[in-house]
Amino acid sequence: MLVLRPADAEETTLAWRMAIENTETPTALILSRQDIAPVPNVNLEGFRKGAYIVSKDENPQVVLLASGSEVSTLLAGAELLRKEGVRLQIVSVPSEGVFREQPKEYQDAVLPKGIKRFGMTAGLPCTLEGLVGENGAVWGLSSFGFSAPYKVLDEKLGFTAQNVYDQVKKLL
Repeated sequence: MLVLRPADAEETTLAWRMAIENTETPTALILSRQDIAPVPNVNLEGFRKGAYIVSKDENPQVVLLASGSEVSTLLAGAELLRKEGVRLQIVSVPSEGVFREQPKEYQDAVLPKGIKRFGMTAGLPCTLEGLVGENGAVWGLSSFGFSAPYKVLDEKLGFTAQNVYDQVKKLL
């Protein structure tokens, strides 16, 4: 099964195109309902490879990775971190399965070894733990079924720029 969790409207367009082109397996598009800020530098080739670098500072100290609406949360948190001189790389992972099929060289370029990683997911943390590895952390949910406006839930559940900042500072 091809599973795609796009981060914004442009990635959703690319996901739809991939779904239409996929004649081998079923496709699942995992979409968000909330208003999401656009992701800068959406990369068609990287999207088709399952993950790509959205933003990269020279000699990053930490890699931030997410899929779906959490990519925009990482971008907002990155602004706070960069104000304090933290160098980072932000990665959108619309499809972990497709990403894992890529050559090792590409995977290592997107998620370089030896650099701490922080992942954020509105799902179970185990969905990113394989990409984050032992030298990092994942912020996610341990249960489901919460009901409230998304801005209230984001604040209560830690899907905020400030929490990204706090969690990454703990790693460094």
